[in-house]
Amino acid sequence: MDIKIGFIGCGNMAGAMIGGILKKKLVPAGNIMASAKSRETVEKAEKQFSIAATQNNIEVAEFSDVLVLAVKPVYMEEVVREIADHVREDTIVVTLAPGKTLQWLKETFGRPIKIVRTMPNTPALVGEGMTALCPDGSATDEDLKVVREIFESFGRCEIVKENMMDVVTGVSGSSPAYAFLFIEALADAAVHDGMPRRQAYEFAAQTLLGSAKMVLETGKHPGELKDMVCSPGGTTIEAVRVLEEKGFRSAVIQATLACIDKAGKL
Repeated sequence: MDIKIGFIGCGNMAGAMIGGILKKKLVPAGNIMASAKSRETVEKAEKQFSIAATQNNIEVAEFSDVLVLAVKPVYMEEVVREIADHVREDTIVVTLAPGKTLQWLKETFGRPIKIVRTMPNTPALVGEGMTALCPDGSATDEDLKVVREIFESFGRCEIVKENMMDVVTGVSGSSPAYAFLFIEALADAAVHDGMPRRQAYEFAAQTLLGSAKMVLETGKHPGELKDMVCSPGGTTIEAVRVLEEKGFRSAVIQATLACIDKAGKL
């Protein structure tokens, strides 16, 4: 792909995306530029990814064919107003911040801009990201094709309606943290009964990876796959009984709904 991709903000999510893009060799490192507030973060990006990095957001805006705004919601207005007059008309602006609507973005830029609102997640770093795409009316089919190709270089993506973006934050944007908690809890139990820590993490993480692939690749309902593991009177159904007794599913649902609610208030 012969495009230049810029990142304003170079935190965990931007780093995951850059790592995924480079690992897939979608564009060479010379076609990526990132900016960050601190010199320390700039130097880290240069060293880790061998890309150009700067503390100057305007420099990145003028460089980019696709400009990814990877800053926290609280800083978004400041950044947009800073770069608004320096983004070319043909540049595709991609946003990652939850809570910032297409309408808000258009009003804040104050002029016609091609915008695609997105919500990726950190598994992009290992090529297994999940991203929601929500284009505004100014982005053409060709623009959307370019953005899809970028995000599919490090995982899967789906186009969603904007009223689903907060839901996406809860079910995929933030949920890697829930999965890591589950892996840690599984490993802690194994360690409690004598398994070495490193081995416990490997067993737990690989099991979640394989289970997720079974859902995606078999097309079977998760409940059906669960039932396949639960032999009558066996160990698995006993564990499931305890999880239900402790409110496992209810806790996950309530946590996800809290995340969605928070996203809508940002």
